[in-house]
Amino acid sequence: MDRMSPQDSMFISVEDERNPMHIGTVSVFEGPAPSYGDLVRTVASHLSDLPRYRQRVRFVPMGLGRPVWVDDPHFQILYHVRHTATPPPGSADELRNLAGRVFAQNLDRSKPLWELWMVEGLANGNWALISKVHHCMVDGVSATDLLTVLLDRKPQSPPRRATKWHASGEPSDLHLLADAVVDAVADPVHRIRGVPAVARALYASGLGVHNVTDLGNFIGSLGSWTQPAVSSLNGPIGPHRRWSWANGTLEQVKEIRSALGGTVNDVVLAAITRGFRDLLRHRGENVAGKVVRALVPVSVRLESEKGLYNNRISAMFPGLPVGIESPVARLHAIRTQMDGFKRSGQAVAGDVLTQLSGFAPPMLLAVSFRLALHAQQHLVQTVTTNVPGPQFPLYAAGRQMLFAYPYVPIAGSVRIGIAIFSYCGGLNFGVTGDYDSVHDIEVLTRGIESGIAELLVVARRASPVIGMTHSAARGPIRAIGAREHVRSAAGAPSGP
Repeated sequence: MDRMSPQDSMFISVEDERNPMHIGTVSVFEGPAPSYGDLVRTVASHLSDLPRYRQRVRFVPMGLGRPVWVDDPHFQILYHVRHTATPPPGSADELRNLAGRVFAQNLDRSKPLWELWMVEGLANGNWALISKVHHCMVDGVSATDLLTVLLDRKPQSPPRRATKWHASGEPSDLHLLADAVVDAVADPVHRIRGVPAVARALYASGLGVHNVTDLGNFIGSLGSWTQPAVSSLNGPIGPHRRWSWANGTLEQVKEIRSALGGTVNDVVLAAITRGFRDLLRHRGENVAGKVVRALVPVSVRLESEKGLYNNRISAMFPGLPVGIESPVARLHAIRTQMDGFKRSGQAVAGDVLTQLSGFAPPMLLAVSFRLALHAQQHLVQTVTTNVPGPQFPLYAAGRQMLFAYPYVPIAGSVRIGIAIFSYCGGLNFGVTGDYDSVHDIEVLTRGIESGIAELLVVARRASPVIGMTHSAARGPIRAIGAREHVRSAAGAPSGP
């Protein structure tokens, strides 16, 4: 029996029928597809490395303690590995529509909180996997680790024999209550003992005592957000989802970074800013002098915590400057903000505050999170998370993964969420939108690709030697060149 952390339990507390809280990935593989049985055996052979995948959630009676993970005595892998197909012609549009429907469905809480859908019927003979894992199990970074565990690094590695597994006995409700009482007494003591370790971690990261003032300044700055933002990006959401993608490459982003400054993440946020600028102008909104307030999760996982499949994330809150017309000025504005966040230690401070939430009674935490989720807030308009993926090929049942696009949930009054996943040199954006209010999601994805293209043009003008080298190697810059490759691989006709 393993008790959830306060942050993990938050993700399951806020979930309801309109706000599923799982993350996911759509991965396309070269054909032909393996048999369903071969895929099941491949997944089963890895489950010994993923004990959480055979555990389910047990809730403490009356909400008097955080939920716990227990072995599922009725675990059946055939329930979790499923088989489906896209309708003809099996293009990228059919795959995206199927993924949107699958992602909109809640996971069954009476079973381990994951699903893997094998999708056939793609044009050109390719096939796909749609994966869903509840956010209370993993954050984006550890989910990437899970992907590398679940898939293979060699093209022809036959699945090892699955080891026999026997579930441990399930605790009774009385046992859960008694354990929750013990945890309520012991956990605060454990956290108080951890305070010196927190101080040492802050000191080791270059954040001295003076950063307590920075933390106070940051919290005080939230007062400037009390005035509601007038934007169609906030509002009620329904139970259905639209899901789409955009494309770039790490090579393009690094070329931009080298010529114009900033980090890879700064360039990515600048491209996303162009996407939101196009979307809002398409809707007829006045963007002059305005920003899109974004929640940007960051990993605070320590090296010693590698291999632990739980949530270790904090957040920063930049304003994406959609009112700035110049792409270079947008990039510089984002870079200035992000540099300031790093100097202030905001990400570390946010993680400390999250951990302190463990002092509150779990039942009260669940109520407060639900109130925050359902409040019609206008402080944050979107969530944008960037997850570094493996830069080496991965294989499932001997077939190479061509590309993978992430899914991030939306909830409350946030109608759009964006996740970025890098794999083998590709930079893949997965965009989630509310089905009823984000019918123009493709305007956003095309805008993201245009944002990369316009920065690349400026970067090559600023670095003529680099520009000539790349232009000679790849030809003219095309805003949707990566999209054409992906659509072709998924089976859709090439072109815009």
